[in-house]
Amino acid sequence: MFYSSAGLSFNSARDPYFRSSFSFILKNIIPGYVPPDCKRLKTTLLQKERARIEDLLKPIKSMWRKAGVTIVSDGWSDIRQRSLVNILAVNECGPIFLQAINNEDEVNTKEYIAEKLIAVIEDVGPENVVQVITDNDPVCRAAGLLIEEKYDHIQWMPCIAHTLSLALKDVFSPNNTGDVAFKDSHWISEVVEDAIMIKNFIINHTMISSILSEFSKLKILAIANTRFASDLVMLKRFRLIKQSLIMLVISDKWWPVYCNDNMEQAQLVKYKLTDNSWWKQVDYILSFTEPIYSMMRVTDTEEPRLHLINEMWNTMVEKVKAAIYKHESREPEEESAFYSVVHGILEDWWSRSKTPLQCLAHSLNPRYYSDSWINQAANRLPPHRDAEISQVRNNCWRKMFFTTDNLRTVKSEYGEFALLGTKHFSLNSRPDRDKLDPKMWWATHGTSAQAVQSLAFKLLSQPVSSSCCQRNWRTYDSIRDIVRDKLRPKWADDLVFVHNNLRLLSRRSEEYHTDREARYWDVGDDKFKSLGGAGILESANLSLDEPEFELAMIENIV
Repeated sequence: MFYSSAGLSFNSARDPYFRSSFSFILKNIIPGYVPPDCKRLKTTLLQKERARIEDLLKPIKSMWRKAGVTIVSDGWSDIRQRSLVNILAVNECGPIFLQAINNEDEVNTKEYIAEKLIAVIEDVGPENVVQVITDNDPVCRAAGLLIEEKYDHIQWMPCIAHTLSLALKDVFSPNNTGDVAFKDSHWISEVVEDAIMIKNFIINHTMISSILSEFSKLKILAIANTRFASDLVMLKRFRLIKQSLIMLVISDKWWPVYCNDNMEQAQLVKYKLTDNSWWKQVDYILSFTEPIYSMMRVTDTEEPRLHLINEMWNTMVEKVKAAIYKHESREPEEESAFYSVVHGILEDWWSRSKTPLQCLAHSLNPRYYSDSWINQAANRLPPHRDAEISQVRNNCWRKMFFTTDNLRTVKSEYGEFALLGTKHFSLNSRPDRDKLDPKMWWATHGTSAQAVQSLAFKLLSQPVSSSCCQRNWRTYDSIRDIVRDKLRPKWADDLVFVHNNLRLLSRRSEEYHTDREARYWDVGDDKFKSLGGAGILESANLSLDEPEFELAMIENIV
């Protein structure tokens, strides 16, 4: 009855803290206990809970000095279009929510954003911060440059998952009709527009959706435009239920709709879904964009990826080229107008996204010096033989190590590491370069090269995405919904701090890894109520790195 009267999501019954509280009550009878009133809940008890959570987070924060930390930030507007900036601290231990800044009465200038981020950096400790990640907005880029001017060792980087999403958007939506690129790629936008038309027609007609459910357990997805790669995700779902869509439009049940409800559009839907050439175009789009989408999934997480991003990008471009050339039956040395368009878009976004720290982290990954990695491709070079990477790396050394002695020490240690020298590294370290995890390799073999080892520990622990900020918005949206529209900003911030960081702590518990209900509570979150209807995914409610929730949608688990 409490769930119904309070309008609570049934998903909250999976909350491990809710379940543990009932277990405690059953085991401990407290005579005369009176539940706290509303005022105590949102004042003293909330403050005590925040203080308790801060104590529980201390072991994670204590690792920041050794492992470094990335400050990530993202902007968001709530239901009343009030602007907020979300700031978290992330490394391999997970994302810790720091604060959400209410800036509805402020203008988001580069100075304002830089001021807020610098205040957070000072609070965390500049010596602990490795980099700052925001989205690709020009004002955020400008704010990042101001931060780099203030701190020599801290660098700004745009969210790589967002960068890839923008690159896909450019591939899917060429907008210059007089450009050569438009002539070579406009067919993609035509296919996407057809898919959107079909999706809207089916979703907007309840009877058609009901008929489709007879042929497929999966549903058409109405994906928010703000979600990463929304058009591509839509096409992937279309391909997954291709046969069901065809069966829908050729079935006898389609005729009543075909004849009586928007005949012209229904005829067009049927024509497209039964057109083999249209499906071949869909398959082609999915084939050459799959490497981009796969990389987006890998980077759209708080897991350490900084030391992998250079190789991942190069490998992605090679796979895109292979898919296009295979479709066009071209030899590698031939020219492809369409590939030139796609490659130009990818290179343009990469030039805006690559940072010196990526090159330095790449240089400190032992795997990239192993023969097994180098021999996988004809054009591969170890980082110390790559002229561009070496130049950027040396520039990083000069910015990070101010004294001549320190600079000479780190260069000497790196030289030994790159050339497989035995002064700082034993012969046993060589075969482990492509066998051990990079951090484990440095912990095992890098003790005699402490300057480079300390830097490796930090760079090999950093993410390349601000996706944890975006997932955090669903928590804030739940707390600052219409019901709590007049909630004081301080209370809302405390609630989000407690709620979000409790999730981080729960993921480190044994129950999280053994109890399926606890995991679904985490990925489903407070907005998760059911998998019915058309199957609507919003960017705030589902990120690309939540396979459990996607599996639930596909299999209708719940």
